[in-house]
Amino acid sequence: MVAVDIGSVKSPSKFAWAAFDVPVQDAIAEGEDPSSAMERVAAGLADDRQAVLLLESPMSVPVPDAEDTGWHWLGKAREGEGNRPWSAGAGAGVLATGLAQTAWMLSRLVVATPDLMVTTQPVQWQAGRARLLLAEAFVSGAGKPVPVVAGQHAADANAAGRALVKRLRDGGPLASDVRCAPHNPLNLLAATALWAGLALNPDELHNDVLVVRVKPVPA
Repeated sequence: MVAVDIGSVKSPSKFAWAAFDVPVQDAIAEGEDPSSAMERVAAGLADDRQAVLLLESPMSVPVPDAEDTGWHWLGKAREGEGNRPWSAGAGAGVLATGLAQTAWMLSRLVVATPDLMVTTQPVQWQAGRARLLLAEAFVSGAGKPVPVVAGQHAADANAAGRALVKRLRDGGPLASDVRCAPHNPLNLLAATALWAGLALNPDELHNDVLVVRVKPVPA
């Protein structure tokens, strides 16, 4: 499993990733560029194994019903975001950066692992119907981990990965901490995966993504 903290790739990089070998909760590798992140994901998928790509960027947005007054709800926070909505401040900037960076990374993954079946739905992945699960990490506000020597971005990626590893170790269904309800989800992860040429059920465009909200962890 590879957890990615989306951010500027200009030097000094604000992009970071951490890789985990479930069920071990300590990172086995780290980096700060999108290419090496995808190399690690491809390595995790070798020999027909399953993997997870967890991205710290808004990956779904709520779209109100197309009724006369529905526009009043445009841009509202998702359920579970609290005072850190996807559409305001840093959230909006990370969303735009995340879309471009995720599209590039998934395009690289298509080259490395052709005919890869992916999903944004944990049930499908846990049932073995897809080899790669695409998901979102929510590391913000009170959920920010204590910075580590490598910097806050590396700490965010590490904290997100550890949080998901813990859930996978605990077993059971993977439930999302953030949802677009009561509005309709626009699944940006599914749209980006389809754009990149990955095999994914187009029906997922209308489904929520798995969002893992991260609690504070020690450095």
